[in-house]
This record gives sequence, C-alpha cells and structure tokens, in this order.
Amino acid sequence: MAKPISENVHSVLILHGPNLNLLGQREPSIYGSESLDDINGRLTEAAVGTGVSVSCFQSNHEGELIDRIQKAGRDGVGFIVINPAAYTHTSVAIRDALAGLSIPFIEVHISNIHTRESFRHKSYLSDIAVGTICGLGSRGYDLALAYVLLRGKE
Repeated sequence: MAKPISENVHSVLILHGPNLNLLGQREPSIYGSESLDDINGRLTEAAVGTGVSVSCFQSNHEGELIDRIQKAGRDGVGFIVINPAAYTHTSVAIRDALAGLSIPFIEVHISNIHTRESFRHKSYLSDIAVGTICGLGSRGYDLALAYVLLRGKE
C-alpha cells in the first residue's frame, strides 16, 4: 500500500541505482545520451524557488542505497524518487527499507521495463509506490518531481 503524500514536502531525495552512473555512455539506444550529472542538475534546477530542496544520490551498492533510504527517514525527507535499476527485480532489502519508512516514493525507469526481457517485468517496489513511471526516458524523473512540486500547491 502506497504511503500518503504530505502537502508540505520540503525535501526530495532522488535515488539512482546501479550502473546509472554510466548514463550517456551505457547503451544510449536504451538509456539516452544524457549523463547522470545532466539529469541531477536539471532536477535540482527545477526546484529552485519552490521551497523544496532536491538532493541526489547514486550507488552501485545495495547496502549504500539502503543506508541512504534509512538516513532519509532520520533527516525528515518528505518524498523519494527512486530508479532502483536492476535492484527493481531483485532487492527485497530495498523494498523493506522503503516500506519501513513513512516516506512516499515514485519508482522511475528510463526504459519501459515491461517491453524488455521477461525478468525485468517484475518490480518488488511498484505495489508500495505512489506511482511508477517507465519508458519516458530521463524525463520520467522530471515528471515525478513535477508531481511532488504540484502536490504542495493543491
């Protein structure tokens, strides 16, 4: 069950899973030509003047992502946008970390995981996410952040 969204979100954590540090180099026909720095810069810039801070974190290590999720809970982060990458299909531990917090999140995928290999069709996170955005390239991150920013204005 997805967590309710507070209308007073003051900080958003953008989490990027394994291999996303290779964006712009890795399979550009699937993942595009933008770098992770390009995406993070665009997201940070989009929040300027909104009263919402955006922080970004990437790791190739499951435990580091879990540590950062737990830290988000202690830091009072109001919303998480996560692209768990390959951990989408394998990590019960990341699911448990997200489920153990009261922080709502949106799951983002650059590619459409439902049109790829069959092992990518199952997500361990989707059923507890506020929503899932996939197949819209890196703009999926922008749409997730826009949703969070608009929630504060409703």
